[in-house]
Amino acid sequence: WKGTVMAKIMISAGEASGDVHAAALTREILKLDPTAQVYGMGGDGLRAAGGEVLFDIKDHGVMGLVEIIRKLPALFRLRSDFAEVMDKRRPDCLVTIDYPGFNMRLAKVARAKGIPVISFIAPSAWAWRKGRAKNVAKLVNKVAAIFPFEYEVYKEAGADVEFMGHPLVDIVQPTLPVAEAVAKAGKHEGRPLVLLLPGSRLQEIQRLLPSMLEAAKIMVKANPALEFVMPRAGTIPRVMLEEEINRAGIHVSITEGNNYDVMGVADVALAASGTVTLEAALCRLPSVIVYKTAPLTAFIVRRLLNIADIGLPNIVAGRHILPELLQEDATPAKMAAEVLHLLEPAAHAQALADLDDVKKRLGEPGAVRRVAELTLRVAGEKA
Repeated sequence: WKGTVMAKIMISAGEASGDVHAAALTREILKLDPTAQVYGMGGDGLRAAGGEVLFDIKDHGVMGLVEIIRKLPALFRLRSDFAEVMDKRRPDCLVTIDYPGFNMRLAKVARAKGIPVISFIAPSAWAWRKGRAKNVAKLVNKVAAIFPFEYEVYKEAGADVEFMGHPLVDIVQPTLPVAEAVAKAGKHEGRPLVLLLPGSRLQEIQRLLPSMLEAAKIMVKANPALEFVMPRAGTIPRVMLEEEINRAGIHVSITEGNNYDVMGVADVALAASGTVTLEAALCRLPSVIVYKTAPLTAFIVRRLLNIADIGLPNIVAGRHILPELLQEDATPAKMAAEVLHLLEPAAHAQALADLDDVKKRLGEPGAVRRVAELTLRVAGEKA
């Protein structure tokens, strides 16, 4: 990138997992062009990477069809606020990161204003009806594909798509020496460590954490040596987690930061379905994948979904390698049973071999750099 004018890049990431990608992308953009301006919606990650957070994800994260309907007035206001910023600051391009319900509407606004749009962590058209890819292709200028199967679906739909590889291959790197990671996680010799990952949205915590803590109590009865740790997502107040843990009456340590180091020394995770399950996979941490949403949302999703599994490691592997417990199956008893099974030596060894295969399928390192180069190229063409 040899820019002569300052690139102005607007980013829209709507939740904690998107903030991870927004931060990594911003860092790479600023390495390539230190004069670039990056601003928009994100969280602490985007801020720390040198981006300007105009709209904080703490105020806007939402999941599920029913829940989104309830939050529509706030999302309409947010879209108007974004449109106002577009008019005032005239970005050279908009990068939408995941959060498809909102971001595809935002893409429409940007296109109408002549601002090119890059979809990074594009809507999961491969999981839903294929017509969705055609809609995205009409709204965005470029799709930065992170999965090989995603590239194929968008290519077929007529999108201008480039395969980048998966950014988590770059992002998920432990930073502490093993001894420090063990200390950070509070892991003790000869005691298996179970990671509780109840999600990064308030609704997920409310739906999943009480059941996870009940499952932990069942597990301890079966194996008193077990220890539990929960990394806090930046979007969730610590006091909320502490109250739930105290109410359940079980000992769970809460860690702050260095999530990949903690994942790297844990033995098994009980995790809300989402990006975190792929992060865990790249840390060679087998997970029991769980999810609960509003009954009406679940009813609609089951009729629209056209894939067998919802857990990202299973989807990438192309087969069922990790257990999934969804809706009525996400009971404390079943969670406990699946975690205890994954702790058995043979099951654990098989899971690790499967996770190594998942990593291979995610492409070569350098994805974030490639997306940054693409972003600056598109911004440069507009400028």
